[in-house]
Amino acid sequence: MTRPLAWVDGAVVAADEPHLTVGDRGFLLGDGIFETLRARRGVVIDWEAHLTRLHESADALAIELLIADEALRQGIGELLAAAGLDAPDPPVGDAAVRITVSRGSTSARGILPAGWQSLAATIVIGASPYEPPPAAVLGRGVHAIVSAVRRDPSSPLTGVKSTSRADHVYARIEAERAAVDDAVFLTLDERLSETTTANLWLVNGRRIRTPGLDAAILAGTTRAWLLDQAAGLGADVDAAEEADLRLADLLAADEAFLSSSVAGIVPLTAVAQGAIGNGAPGPVTMTLREARERWIDERSRSS
Repeated sequence: MTRPLAWVDGAVVAADEPHLTVGDRGFLLGDGIFETLRARRGVVIDWEAHLTRLHESADALAIELLIADEALRQGIGELLAAAGLDAPDPPVGDAAVRITVSRGSTSARGILPAGWQSLAATIVIGASPYEPPPAAVLGRGVHAIVSAVRRDPSSPLTGVKSTSRADHVYARIEAERAAVDDAVFLTLDERLSETTTANLWLVNGRRIRTPGLDAAILAGTTRAWLLDQAAGLGADVDAAEEADLRLADLLAADEAFLSSSVAGIVPLTAVAQGAIGNGAPGPVTMTLREARERWIDERSRSS
């Protein structure tokens, strides 16, 4: 069996061996940031958008990224090549990639110990073969609950893709205990926000809508793609727009779906024990999913 690999601070290494110190702040405090993305045929999809968001998250937490952008991209390429995930021909290399950046390691205790500004960030890239959502999930759609966790739109951390993910873990535990797939977050004032790993969309006639950035959501790269291109993807969609949405809007929608970089576009068919639409994946959702996968393949061929 081939050992898993990772790229750690400039070198491809065995992923199942220790590489971080016990003083690494990402391990101790969740003091770090990350990005997850797709790569096909060795081509990183939506690279510029992910890179921009990585820098925005780093700036928000005052983490200094000393690595050059191109060196980071080359690191992804080195890892994909070493793991055999960059093949241009069938079977085509298709991978899920995660970039994780910790503030770094220190022997000092405390939230911000002396010298925190000069710590050398730890950068880890992981890659694994891309696995689409299970056929059973795509066939019946995601079933979700409403999490007890509420999102605060006024928090400066809402748009930061931080490794501190306790609220998401808690919400997914809620879903697990309820025997469903995921959990929907609401804001403090009961507006729709997002799920634990994806942006949320409603289909109403020929219009699709998603919560705005002021609903404590992460600005997803696939979300941005849909806002820009959905009307031209052959899905009987005239407009894709941001909107102020409530749980009642979701339950009254014709269809609903989730969007994320790795899973893509996935139907959402039930929430809070109520069916959305007819309780089955809808035609707009599945057409958009197929369009996104075609676009990823086209991008990987043309880059």
